[in-house]
Amino acid sequence: MPQRLFGNVRPPENRLTAIRPQRAHGHESFRELPPPTGKPPFRMDLADVIGDAEAKAIEKAGCIAIHMVGDTGGVKYPIPQQIVANHMESQLHDPDRKKRPAFFYHLGDVVYFNGEAVQYYPQFYQPYENYRVPIFAIPGNHDGMNLPGDSSLAGFVQNFCAPTPDLSPDAGDVDRAAMTQPNCYFTLRAPLVTIIGLYTNVPEGGKVRQEQREWFVGELKAAPRNRALLVCLHHPPLSMDNHHSGSTEMLELLDGAFADAKRVPHAVFAAHVHDFQRFTRVIGKRQVPFVVAGAGGYHNLHGMQKLDDGRDLPVPFGVGHDATLESYVDDYHGFLRLMIDAEELVGEYYTVPRPHESWSKPAERWDAFHLNLAAGKLVTPHA
Repeated sequence: MPQRLFGNVRPPENRLTAIRPQRAHGHESFRELPPPTGKPPFRMDLADVIGDAEAKAIEKAGCIAIHMVGDTGGVKYPIPQQIVANHMESQLHDPDRKKRPAFFYHLGDVVYFNGEAVQYYPQFYQPYENYRVPIFAIPGNHDGMNLPGDSSLAGFVQNFCAPTPDLSPDAGDVDRAAMTQPNCYFTLRAPLVTIIGLYTNVPEGGKVRQEQREWFVGELKAAPRNRALLVCLHHPPLSMDNHHSGSTEMLELLDGAFADAKRVPHAVFAAHVHDFQRFTRVIGKRQVPFVVAGAGGYHNLHGMQKLDDGRDLPVPFGVGHDATLESYVDDYHGFLRLMIDAEELVGEYYTVPRPHESWSKPAERWDAFHLNLAAGKLVTPHA
């Protein structure tokens, strides 16, 4: 079991790498994006979904909690997805109001394998039937990987970018209205936090064209400076897994946009790789958590690279690009809970029981990090 640390000390750089060039974007080609359903600059307010009264209550409490994970679709074996959903649901009843998530932000691959509308009931609406807070999402590669004759992201747009919050025809007997996101990439403005969500398309390693990049730079510049700023994308810029690895193109996209905007977010979240990994990158004078959280329910988990002698990677583990692998778990499904106030971002990763174990077994808090927002420093909390 890898040791779990907080990332304040960077170890020597190691030979293994957390990124690699993708194979000419694999065998999948770029899919053209659907037309936006809202107006530029593609922003939406949480208050428009939960109501002004609830948004003001969050502001008054001075803290907002968020669930976050990707790659949830239980297309072949739905049990892991349902276990994760059940344990996320249980946190909605936390006796501490500040720890109850106000919404779930999905990091992509809502349904497998080709974004079909018919898959939204078994892979989305039914598993989260009793998860009674809003669910926002950015698409993953499988959400956009349309079958011949279908339009890319047609199912995603119908269920997440609807013009009005009506029941989707895909929801079946589940009373959850479609989300009204203005585009497949968008900015969510909420009390205490701004989340910029990118759509990194279908090719392996991701692909973002100039129009979205320019929008991204503009949103980085425009984001309020008195609240936490998070960036979310599906394809991870850093990953030490043995299946996908991180993407050079996504790392270059982020670093170039940060430089152009003269703005570095407080944290970056991705999925695509079916496990959990937390890195710390040093960008300028700031420590920025780069998190992979893609073990949200798809049955097949992705293992990590090994040392040359076959041993598990130790942590902390320096991987180049001013990055350190701080923590990981590749043999359990799980999810993130983020808690944000005016001073600090706290991230917790929970693993859930395996299908053959008792589903009522409590989720285990596997990893936690505490980021001082003003200083951009990871801090070890007091015992």
